[in-house]
Amino acid sequence: MQPPSPTVTDAAPPLVSVIVPTYNCAAYIDETVASVLAQTHPAVELIVIDDGSTDGTLERLAAWGPRLTVVPQANAGVCAARNHGLRIARGEFVCLLDHDDYWFPDKLAVQVAALQARPEVGVVYGSFMPWQRPAEGAAFPSPASLDRSASGSGPDPAFSGWIYHQFLLDCWMLTSSAMFRASVFRDCGVFDETLPYSEDWELWLRISRRHPFLKLREVHTLYRQHRQQGNRVVRPVDYRTELLQRTAHRWGLASADGRQVSESAFRQQLARYHVEFGLSHLAGGSRRIGLQSMLKALRACPWRVKPAAYMLAATLGWKPAV
Repeated sequence: MQPPSPTVTDAAPPLVSVIVPTYNCAAYIDETVASVLAQTHPAVELIVIDDGSTDGTLERLAAWGPRLTVVPQANAGVCAARNHGLRIARGEFVCLLDHDDYWFPDKLAVQVAALQARPEVGVVYGSFMPWQRPAEGAAFPSPASLDRSASGSGPDPAFSGWIYHQFLLDCWMLTSSAMFRASVFRDCGVFDETLPYSEDWELWLRISRRHPFLKLREVHTLYRQHRQQGNRVVRPVDYRTELLQRTAHRWGLASADGRQVSESAFRQQLARYHVEFGLSHLAGGSRRIGLQSMLKALRACPWRVKPAAYMLAATLGWKPAV
């Protein structure tokens, strides 16, 4: 009697490469690594790129032994660390997990199944939940104690498909919540290492010009909130508005399927970002940059009243609360 022929179920599960760039994250890196190693998907390659840490992060990573690959590099920034990981990743699918975030155990399994079921999709991403301390100095709540059900389930059509036009309004996709086909990076390129901020948003805009996305409503990612986060730093340049204006000038306001954001909606969002940037500088005592940003808001959206009111108040000596 001949042995039975192999079936489809005998196929090996696809390898997922998980890239974690880290810098001085000894306080949180163990929880992040543990959440990757606890995934129910059986084929995971965990690559941690240490970007010149000096706080004991490398020692904590070494304690995990051969379950992960640790690659030290001289400090060069998060873009360089992510790109280093992308160069050596071997997986069919790739995830980029920030060093202080957390995944629930089903994250990779759900997203692999979604990409296998939809070969036309280049990126699948999910909802995320802010992970906050209940009070200053308190411990972060246990992930098991958090309710993930409020976001619903299934695909979200409004943020799926060709969503370049949606990314012109906001960076809807959290880096840690996504899974990519490795071929997407070969097709669209990697992170722009010259950008000090909004580097993820810039790449999502590029990818969304060439590949459909799939948004799942389920929460599989915790986005840790703490004072050392890069998005809390007040910068001298408004990289968000520069990116969006440059992108719209180059590619317009429409996605590949014809869906688009209106000119007025785009300009209103630019004005909001100018106002936010201006208020952060006024609060920090930089009246010149603050007033310049309010003027840019008025130029982007002349019918908005708030920028003019903020300019007048700041001229009279008002300073927003921190």
